[in-house]
Amino acid sequence: QVQLVESGGGLVQAGGSLRLSCAASGRTFSMSAMGWFRQAPGKEREFVAGIIWSSGRTAYGDSVKGRFTISRDNAKNTVYLQMNSLKPEDTAVYYCAADRRLRIGVRSNEYDYWGQGTQVTVSS
Repeated sequence: QVQLVESGGGLVQAGGSLRLSCAASGRTFSMSAMGWFRQAPGKEREFVAGIIWSSGRTAYGDSVKGRFTISRDNAKNTVYLQMNSLKPEDTAVYYCAADRRLRIGVRSNEYDYWGQGTQVTVSS
């Protein structure tokens, strides 16, 4: 099993920045890729960004390209999501997820483990 714990969410004004962290523990050697997703009330869970642990290759959802950056610290088993130029429409619960397969999936059902989520609220 893999346990994922997100942190760093909060309330920020439009145009501001936040950095989310996702700390992994347990059978971390079984993870090949990590993803960030978000879900706003009444909406489906949306792919935000993903990264391959070994190579650092990344992918982003269209709505966050150029504003968000995903990175990882292999020694700490931690993945980060730096969010800049935040907009009110970025308001959502943000989840990190782990995939055992060597790919960056963009659908939530492609991931094996999930964190509990952290709330991000962007005020206008």
